[in-house]
Order: sequence, then structure tokens, then C-alpha cells
Amino acid sequence: MNLKKLTALLLAAVMVFALAACGEPAAPTPTATPDPGSEATPEPTEEPKEALTVAQLNMMEYETDFVTLYDQFGKDVSIADVIEDPETGFAYIERDGEMYELGMDFLSMAMVYNNDPEGSSYATTDEVYAAWWRLYIQRWNYLLPEIPLYSNEYYDFYNTAITGVAENPTNPYWAPSDALIDWGSTKDNNDIIIGNTTELSGKFRYANFGSSNPGAADLDIQDMTVGLETVSTTKEGGYQWNDTVVESHEETENDDGTKTFTIKLHEDLLFSDGSPITAKNYLVWTLVFSSPVGAQAAGRDHSAGLSLVGFEEHNAYTGQEGSEGTAAFAGLRLLDEYTFSVTVSADYLPYFYDITYGGFSPYPLNLWIGDNDIVDDGEGAYITEGFYAMDGDNYTIASHIIASSTNTDTTYPYSGPYMVVSFDTSDKSAILQRNPNFKGNYEGTVPTIETVTYKKIISETQLDDLLAGGVDILSGVTGGAATDEAITASDNSNGGYAYIHYSRAGYGKLGFRGDYGPVQFTEVRQAVAYCMDRAQFAKDFTGGYGGVTDGPYYTGSWMYKEAVAQGMTLNAYSTSADSAIAVLEAGGWVYDKDGNPYESGVRYKQLSADEVTENDINYQSKDGAYKTTKVGDYYYMPLALNWYGTVNNEFSDQLVTGFMENDNIKAAGFDVQYTTGEFQPMLDELYQAAVYGYYSGSPMYCCFNFATGFTSAAYDYSYNWTIDPGMYENYSICYIKDVADAYLLG
Repeated sequence: MNLKKLTALLLAAVMVFALAACGEPAAPTPTATPDPGSEATPEPTEEPKEALTVAQLNMMEYETDFVTLYDQFGKDVSIADVIEDPETGFAYIERDGEMYELGMDFLSMAMVYNNDPEGSSYATTDEVYAAWWRLYIQRWNYLLPEIPLYSNEYYDFYNTAITGVAENPTNPYWAPSDALIDWGSTKDNNDIIIGNTTELSGKFRYANFGSSNPGAADLDIQDMTVGLETVSTTKEGGYQWNDTVVESHEETENDDGTKTFTIKLHEDLLFSDGSPITAKNYLVWTLVFSSPVGAQAAGRDHSAGLSLVGFEEHNAYTGQEGSEGTAAFAGLRLLDEYTFSVTVSADYLPYFYDITYGGFSPYPLNLWIGDNDIVDDGEGAYITEGFYAMDGDNYTIASHIIASSTNTDTTYPYSGPYMVVSFDTSDKSAILQRNPNFKGNYEGTVPTIETVTYKKIISETQLDDLLAGGVDILSGVTGGAATDEAITASDNSNGGYAYIHYSRAGYGKLGFRGDYGPVQFTEVRQAVAYCMDRAQFAKDFTGGYGGVTDGPYYTGSWMYKEAVAQGMTLNAYSTSADSAIAVLEAGGWVYDKDGNPYESGVRYKQLSADEVTENDINYQSKDGAYKTTKVGDYYYMPLALNWYGTVNNEFSDQLVTGFMENDNIKAAGFDVQYTTGEFQPMLDELYQAAVYGYYSGSPMYCCFNFATGFTSAAYDYSYNWTIDPGMYENYSICYIKDVADAYLLG
């Protein structure tokens, strides 16, 4: 499968996180209207009025006590079946005389899999997709798994010695790493220097290896070095077959509901070292990262071929005596040297972006499988037996895969327009050379710039770096002062520098570890939003070059425009300490640390002993002043938020006043405590795992500030909101289980 598609489907966007709940307040019924400004306060001893909590759900057994609502009914639900509350925007279906609320998992699945307009008021599959998308955004807006704080205008400033930029501009779907293939350089060395404020880690071969969140800089290098994909993302944010690579393709709808894509490659495709690219090279990545071997090497289950026939059997095969499953992946066929096919399971059809099922990128075999080979005896492609050899409890080749994932030289050839020739671990810079054997992108274009230097830059000094010749393009410059200064410098440069600009497809946000601490509760996230003046925050931060959104969308996207035309309704969370207090009181934050009715200071919430988790019991503020207390049979959690922000970051600086020291935050009964550090340690705290080797093992932080992008051509979050325990750890991007998605058995 195309690596870009997997990133789109499993991540959906770089650093997209929305966060989980343990004990969500009950959502209104189809006739109810939430009133965040209500002054009603529940009696201190009243239990939350909810049919099910996440804590209860976590104690149940999947497929014995519950399944997902989508698994139970989803395949048979059309948009015509949906009952929408016009005041809340919540969606429901009626089955067997019962009304079921549709949660995030259901809506994200239906968005891409239930697009038949038959029987509805919609004429096209696009309109149906937009209707599901609208319902998804409206529920997201209620759960508020993260708080968008600014969506800015982006300015790309460049040295005019780099030519073709104005004619071939960047946009939210077409970054400099994509666009430079159309650019030229009149510099003496025919080179370009690209700067990025994100640090390179060296995971260039597979930026997402071993984690759920690839670095933006690593993804740029991956974009430039992995190419010749069968299905390409276009400059306009669409998908199309790559005729430079694909000689012919056929799509066959099978009698059993599956669909087969048969792809014949051109026979003149070459890696950077001149070796031929064949069908095997397009199958290797999916075979490896759908297997227990790839999962052990990565430390997590990268299920690359999840949607394909035979995935379960291939994924179960360990290669050891008595193993279940088979090495052969039935849905992947090696038909001849330059032809392969992929058969998609009926469970994943029909699919709005079904062209992407045919999207694969080539890799040298020895990069991922060493001296082993790929063969097909008629039952499906498989990797030869040596791939499954073990040394004790470990696959022998796992260490090879780990090393390959961070290979930063030409030990293994590249398929993209550029190849990495060096990586300086001290200053985190990489040098790439033009791949002389690259046939071209989907338009047949080959690069003319010979050398690309990719370096870490600092926001505060990036303009000086540009003007001094230390970098040739600054992408994504934003913020009033920084933008004004750069525009002035460009306008006064006598033609030496120029710029282009576009609206950002994404936003800066206050994100949460949503299954931990107070922010696991929806009302807390909502209260934080009510406390903050998001419009003013955006104005101050962007200097007027941007605004704020009320959900995870890009206002320039076609589905947003269609959803607005359909009447999308969102809560803007207008600033109000009274509204914040109201939702907190409704959610049960009506106690002090001793279990008495709240009067002042920090609020506490009562948690029952049969649902409280170990993390809940041990939760405390960073300085230890506020801790979960036990009084009688109940625990009381403090409304204390531990926030981790990154250093050398104006966004973090502004959050000190806009969030931590906000008068509304204090008036509502919060206490916010702040730590600063580097980006990768922050991610480890967010993951609560030593992905980058920094996590201590004890959770502490529940609030984080970073960014979200919606730059993928596929807006697809299916499986990212799963409540299936077997998939949650590997697919959930936001640590949330929407209890509306549970169908109770028995």
C-alpha cells in the first residue's frame, strides 16, 4: 500500500490528536437542547445521569458484552436513515424500536463507507459524503477533543535565485518538498536550501515507523526520496493514477463483494542505483508491515494491509510450528515480473476514496527483508521462510528492519526524485542529491535542481537566515510581526526575494491526553474552551493574518463548503466564565478535596471506587499541591491541569497568559501548571511511552500545545475513533472512546 495513503488513513494528518473520556456526560436526547449557560447545579451526591461510562466500557469484554454500533448496524445504514436533531446537531438511527445515538466511530466509518445516495434527498456520493462529514464535525465540536486556537495565513518567502515558484506555487496540499520538482535554481551550485523549524530525526525511509506521529521534517525527506507511486496526490489535493508508472490498470468488482485492482507497470522504472523496479518492490512494504515480524520490529502493529482480503491470516502467521494463518497474503498477487493485483475485502467497500486501494510505492527488497525474496505460488504473495527465523523470542530480521528504518545514506537505493547522501546528527541537517534515474512524477516532471540541503531553523532568526543566504525558502511563515517583517524585507529587496501566500489547512491547538486526568471528561475540555477568548488569541497570535475554526477542517476544502451549504451548526464556545462553570457543575465538579460542596479555590469531581483507575487515584498537580483524595467510598479528583509546552515557541509563550494565567480559568475553579521542554520529550509525555526514549514511566501531563494539519487528499478518520480494544492502541489517534459507539449485547 502507498505509504502516503497509510499515513493519511491511520494518522489522517500529521499530529492529529483528539482525546479520550472516562465517564462522558450523557448527550441530549433527540428533543433536548443543551444549555451551557444554565444556572442549575446538581445536588453534590447526585450520580452523573449516563447509561454507560468509558470506565464501565473498559471493564467489559469485546464481542461478549459489546460490539461497535457500526459493526452491529453500520453496513445497512444509509444517510436516509439518519435522524438529526436540528438544535444539537447530533445524529441518531432507529433500530428495533430503539433510538441509537451515532458516535465518532460510526460517523467516521459511514463518512467513507456509506455514500450511496439512493433513497435520500442527496443526488451524488459527494453530497452524501459531505452530509456524514458535517455530522462528524458537529459531534467533534461537542466532544471537543482538542481546542483550535488559531488558523493562520501562511507565507512562503523565497530567494528569487530559485525560479518557477510563482508559476508552480505551494498550497496546503502541495508543500515545498512536492513543489520543488517544478522549480529551478540559478545559484552557482544549482542547489536549494530548505529550512524547517521541526528537527529531523533520521527516520527518512518510513517516518511513521514505531510511532503514531511522524515528524513533519522527516515526512518531507520521505516525500522527496520515496516516489514512483501508482496513485498520486495531485497539486489540487485529488488522486489520480500515475501514468508515468502504470502502463495499465483494471478494476474488477467480484461476485463476493470484493474488488480487485490489477496493475501493470512500465518496464523502464529504476531505483537510484540503476537497478530495475519490479512488481515485488511494490508489494514488500505491505507484506512486512502487515506481519508479526514488522510489528515486533516497530514495537507496534503497523497493519498496512488491513483492508485487503487475507490480512487476518497473514497477520496471524508467525512462521513457527503450529502457527495459525498463512505466510501467503491472499489479497496481494504477484502475477508476473511487472504485474501485481490487490483485492480489497468487501468489509471496506464501497469506499469513497477507493482509488487509493491501488496506491503502492516501491522499496528495495533488501531494505525491509534482507536476503529474502517474494514469491507467489498461486495463493498469494509471501516472503520466503528466512523472514520468520527467530533467535529466542525475537525475529532475527527485526534488528535489520529497525536499522533500515533510520538508514540515512545510499546503502539502499531510492525511488523518489532525490536521494539522501548524508545526515549530520549534530546539527540535524540532511543533504540530498538529484536521482538521475527518476522517471518523473505523475505529470512526467523530473527535477532540475541538483542538490537539496534540508536544515533546522529557529523561528526567531529564520528571516535573518534567509537574507544572509543560509536558507532559500521559508515555508509557513505566520504571525503578525514575523509576517510584516518578512514582507517588508522582501518588498525592499530590489527583487532579490519574493513570497506567495495561502490559507493554512490546519491550526495551532491546545491538545489533550484525553484518557488521563481531568481532561478525560468532556465538560472539562468544554470549560477550558469557554474560558479562553479564542478569537482574540488568534488575532493576537497571527497579527491579523488568520482566524479560528470551530472544528477539524480547512475552510477551503470542498466538503466544508458543501457542509455549510447543508446548514452545518457548530458551537463557537463564546468566552464566558459562567458557561464554563455551568458545564463543570453539570459534570459533577461541585466538591472540594474533602468531599464537601465546592465554595472556592480548586474544584474536585467525585469518582466511584468501582470505576476509578490507578491513574485517577494517583493523579496530582505537578507541584503536588492538588491530589486525588479518598473520602469514604469515593475518590475526589482535582481540577488541576498539568500542561507541557515546547521551548522557543511563541505559541507556548502566548498560552501562558491566554490559558494558564487566564482570569476565567481561575474563576472557574481550575489550576494550571506549566512545564517547558523540547518537542520529542513532549511527544513521549503525550504518548505516555518512550517512543523517543524520554518517558519516565509515570504519567504527569494532560495538556499539550502543538499543531494539526488537514493536508491529506483523503479526509478519512475511519478506525481512528475505534472502541474495539484490539484496535484501539494502534489506531486511536486521540485517546477517546465515544460511548455512543458501543452496542451492548445480551
